[in-house]
Amino acid sequence: MAAPNKSPATYADIEALPPHVRGEILFGVLRTQSRQAIPHAAALSGLGFMLGGPFQLGRGGPGGWIILDEPELHLGPHVVVPDVAGWKAERLQGKLGGKWLDIAPDWICEVLSDSTRGVDKRDKMRIYATYQVTHLWHLDPVSRILEVFRLQGKDWLLIGTYVGSDMIAVAPFDSNPFTLNELWPEEAPQPEN
Repeated sequence: MAAPNKSPATYADIEALPPHVRGEILFGVLRTQSRQAIPHAAALSGLGFMLGGPFQLGRGGPGGWIILDEPELHLGPHVVVPDVAGWKAERLQGKLGGKWLDIAPDWICEVLSDSTRGVDKRDKMRIYATYQVTHLWHLDPVSRILEVFRLQGKDWLLIGTYVGSDMIAVAPFDSNPFTLNELWPEEAPQPEN
């Protein structure tokens, strides 16, 4: 997954990638990734449904957030593309016009896969802590586990691990709880016929 480079990768390396390949620069190393598998996409979509209505649109919830799928973030020398990121809306007033953001999110969720797990749990966690992302979720769509972290000083504190039908009511989205199973399409409530 890491492209061998003799010198630190640059943004030109990302711009040279084919359109279907996502690139990141972590600690000077270009990392590439193709589209994710269906379990990853399903988890990402489910999370968007659970959070977008109440927290971004204010439908049945407090609103006040901007939540983006796969935003490109320029955090110092790093170019990262988290699966989902959220900012308190006032922090992004007038700043959504470019190709990337250089404002660290308040919350990030990385959807783990075999090819990204090590980078997400090592390099990206270090970067997110350095740039003061307050809340970090790791969602594993194969094991169907959610780990929730909060930044405490310079370190991540694991504040909860959720599985199955566990109720998710954790900061920063604790005002509108949902069950973890609702993220998986085949386990979401189905309409009665």
